[in-house]
Amino acid sequence: MKRAFALLLAVFAFGAIAANAGSVTINGWISDSKCGAKHTGTGAECVKKCIESGMEPVFVDEEKKQVWAIDNPASVKNFYGAHVNVMATMDKSKKTIHIESVMGQ
Repeated sequence: MKRAFALLLAVFAFGAIAANAGSVTINGWISDSKCGAKHTGTGAECVKKCIESGMEPVFVDEEKKQVWAIDNPASVKNFYGAHVNVMATMDKSKKTIHIESVMGQ
């Protein structure tokens, strides 16, 4: 019985990891953790100033409804305030995104 429970637990854990795994390509903006979706499309200078003053870069989806923390912020250092197309892996439970590649639009 213990063995069956351990096996079931392992299958569930790998299933949860697989559900978060996989890269997606999405459009959006690189903003800052202070302003989030507020300045997308119009406030590139504000985004740059906020990040330079210590705010973290974030990714805002195309509809401006979701703001994701970027777990590898160095990947977007040349795109602060820009509308971008990213290939990324999202962790929906932590509300983070790992950006693998970025293309400006």
